[in-house]
Amino acid sequence: MEKFRASERLVDQLSEEKLTSYRAWLQYEQIENQDYVSKIKPFVQHVAVDLACDEIIDNALIEWQTGLSSMFQINASIIKDGSVDKGLVLKLDQDYQEDAYVLRASDDQLILTGGSSRAILYGVFHILRLIQRRALLAGLSIKETPKNKIRMINHWDDMNGSVERGYAGKSFFFDDYQFIKDRQRVYDYARLLSSVGINALTINNVNVHRIETELVTDTFLSDVKQTSDIFNQYGITMYLSINYAAPVELGVLTTADPLDEDVIAFWGKTAKHVYDVVPNLGGFLVKADSENRPGPFTYGRDHAQGANMLGKAVEPYGGKVIWRCFVYNNKQDWRDRKTDRARAAYDHFKPLDGEFNDNVILQIKNGPMDFQVREPVSPLIGELENTNQFLEFQIAQEYLGQQRHLVYLIPQWKEVLEFDTYAKGENTKVKDIVSGEVFDNKIAGIVAVTNVGIDYNWTGHTIAQLNFYGYGRLIWNPDLTSEEIALEWIKQTFGHDPKTIETIMKMVMPSWEAYENYTSPLGIGWMVNVSHHYGPNIDGYEYDMWGTYHFADRNGIGVDRTIATGTGYTGQYHAENRDLYESIETCPDELLLFFHHVPYTHVLKSGKTVIQHIYDTHHKGVEQVEEMIANWDSLADKVDERRHQDVKERLSHQLWSAKEWRDTINSYFYRKSGIADEQNRKIY
Repeated sequence: MEKFRASERLVDQLSEEKLTSYRAWLQYEQIENQDYVSKIKPFVQHVAVDLACDEIIDNALIEWQTGLSSMFQINASIIKDGSVDKGLVLKLDQDYQEDAYVLRASDDQLILTGGSSRAILYGVFHILRLIQRRALLAGLSIKETPKNKIRMINHWDDMNGSVERGYAGKSFFFDDYQFIKDRQRVYDYARLLSSVGINALTINNVNVHRIETELVTDTFLSDVKQTSDIFNQYGITMYLSINYAAPVELGVLTTADPLDEDVIAFWGKTAKHVYDVVPNLGGFLVKADSENRPGPFTYGRDHAQGANMLGKAVEPYGGKVIWRCFVYNNKQDWRDRKTDRARAAYDHFKPLDGEFNDNVILQIKNGPMDFQVREPVSPLIGELENTNQFLEFQIAQEYLGQQRHLVYLIPQWKEVLEFDTYAKGENTKVKDIVSGEVFDNKIAGIVAVTNVGIDYNWTGHTIAQLNFYGYGRLIWNPDLTSEEIALEWIKQTFGHDPKTIETIMKMVMPSWEAYENYTSPLGIGWMVNVSHHYGPNIDGYEYDMWGTYHFADRNGIGVDRTIATGTGYTGQYHAENRDLYESIETCPDELLLFFHHVPYTHVLKSGKTVIQHIYDTHHKGVEQVEEMIANWDSLADKVDERRHQDVKERLSHQLWSAKEWRDTINSYFYRKSGIADEQNRKIY
């Protein structure tokens, strides 16, 4: 197979200023501090490889040489089947967990011991990360074991080249209903993924169209294999999103009933052929019975029957079936205040706990709705004691500014992971459930919808790279703080100037709060345009067939999800959280309107009324974006012109959008409530 060094062919396609953004956090800038250089060089000039080499080890060595050549202008010598007194020594220890590694420094020798080739690759990236951050290696003693065994990315790429909910350009896998032939960008992407510990991904959309259905046929299987092989070289296992109704879509059968013998035979034959061609494929991802996608409900079957049929088909080849829990009633009368989309995942899947095959995993969104700026943790997490499960995040900012707005997502995800479900008493946190520790799940981990595309800087908004980087670091070690992750990324991406670091930290750390302030208050969410999910449209979803979301009228606002008088959704939680959310006195302010319908004059724990909170936060959010712009402007002489201009343009748009949100929301609720802003600010 053709192999490339990092970005070597992109040099001909991108100018140096674009390559700066393309390199993301792997800048490997030349180190000018000679005192630091003198302390590090003894540990890095030579590499002794005390293990059998494979493609993953080869890529680790290429990365090592790439980083050292750029940072130190040295060509590290590689000694295979030998030893060094000074330098790096690579070893394997089969007693370690597969992805675990240990770094120990003694005198001028640095020893990296890993449980697998992939662990060695992760360890090499770790050392290079330390050097980029100007950490000392002397006395180093680090043991790294990832919290989550499976750390996955989902692409929503279509074969026409578009990306559903993609905000960074077109797909770099597909174009014009074919695989893109130049795979250099795929290599570079695999490298970025492995640098933050990602070990699995899907490459195509969960909404599988007719042409993508053929990914499991000879039409595309050779391309699937080539792509899988690239990711395998970086320790990444590839999966395919499949069409549950493939036997019908391909014209082979007239049914996709999971209990039909011909359907079972179709998938058995298909799985065998797929694995004959792509033996390292991880398995299939399925979205069924959701948003007009076909599924077992069509045939009067349940999700366990549908998933297990596919699970049995791939089981002989070590394959897995990942089954998304994003299932809800497709139509609802907006006047119906009892039907509740938030209940759906729990209602559908909780009764099936324990009925799924060992190689089937349920993929559960972090909240019960759909990646809103603020919603409670899904109650299904912690309720499936006998079922493998993944937690699903969304790095793509579908409802959070679509990468035109600066929104740092790690603080939001930290809240989810630290949430106490009380599933086995106090301190049964989400991070321990989804890692498989609490219920001893055979397969467990975290997955996220990616935010990358063919844009030269990968993510459209340069600072959105932080969410990509941060996701990998967080799911490897959920105990890292949001501040630690941001500092790591800033130093690797923008260098070590103290003002630059301090200023970007001031921008990113409050950015989630700022976005929430100028968009959706107190847990409401959804006040966006239905078709593209961008920009304010307060009643966009409110009277739509998909459900009701805020019930704003002249008397009040919010959704009553209590057991006593509402949809009963609070009853899906364990008693401690049920009681917390059920009572209006104890329900956290930031989720009040998710759980309760209250008058505009209801007084929050902050001492403000609901309506005044809405007015004030929307003004504050705009002011916070103005502060971001002022901070970024102050770095004009600190950041290269291209990246500075790109971010400045995005921030300018964000300010315009924040003002649109402020004016739209505040004027709407002034008309609804009839209550003026106490501070006599202008109501637009």
